Amino acid sequence: MDTEAVRSFVRAAELGQLRHAADELGVTQQAVSKRIAALERELGVRLFVRTARGVEPTLDGQAFLPHARSIVAGADRAVSAVRPGSRALRIDVLGLRSAQAVVLHDYWRSRPGTDLDVVTLKVADPHVAAAAVQAGDVDASFRTVVDPATLPRDVRMIHAFDSPLELLVGPAHPLARARTLTPSRLRGLRIRVPGIVVRSEWAEFYDQLVTAFDLHIDATGPNFGDEVLLDALAGSADVATLVGARDRYVWPAGHDLRRIPIVNPALVYPLSLMLPRTDPHPGLRAIIAHLATLTPLSGPAWLPSWATAPRRGAGDIARTRR
Repeated sequence: MDTEAVRSFVRAAELGQLRHAADELGVTQQAVSKRIAALERELGVRLFVRTARGVEPTLDGQAFLPHARSIVAGADRAVSAVRPGSRALRIDVLGLRSAQAVVLHDYWRSRPGTDLDVVTLKVADPHVAAAAVQAGDVDASFRTVVDPATLPRDVRMIHAFDSPLELLVGPAHPLARARTLTPSRLRGLRIRVPGIVVRSEWAEFYDQLVTAFDLHIDATGPNFGDEVLLDALAGSADVATLVGARDRYVWPAGHDLRRIPIVNPALVYPLSLMLPRTDPHPGLRAIIAHLATLTPLSGPAWLPSWATAPRRGAGDIARTRR
């Protein structure tokens, strides 16, 4: 069914004049007449009768009118759902408990009317996420392509914020009572980090971390999810894991897990935001401005090689747009 023909019928029925409907729709009166005639042929009924003052719906037209309004409204909603600037801002995060999701939730809580769609692309390779940004499947992605030269030409990447790591252990672990830890205290520990995938940005991060500090990262075996890992930590005196300072984890009170900051230097996971180089979603400007307000790192910090060069970040972008 031609939705423009249905729209022409609705406006003619509401205005009582084909000419008025044509003026509002930006077409000729003849075009409106042809659309309505085609709709009548498709439905097999007459929708209007002519009167001295214009047109009035027939009984069939009156019965069809509320359904026709629904068709037009549905078509308008469908178009709005995919039109940048009118549809929800769609941003990819690594996980709904990740630091990126927590930061976006804080942003949304400060602006509860914001139309925001937080999604998790089921991909490990950040180049696939970059392709999703390029294709418009998402408006932005909190992923990092460690070699920016391999980004699509119409996708750019900015530094979003830094996520210092913390050691997460159970109450029986020898380090459970520590208030802070230096990286040297992590040597010899069994640090369980399931889910490290080849060609992912975090695989590169942990490779560099192990080399820099002579750590033992255990990524063997299947990843059964956060709940299983947290259960294992609660009952173990030797297993630990690394989590981001802003990552959100919830466990039963009886687990009594401990999050211990790592300092001198802090071990920092740099988070980036990929977005279109031209015509980004208008809602991204406020997100980038919010990222620029996050507390920056203080004190000595270790970052992977791709983040040690001068970075153009959210603060720089926000300042250039003021």
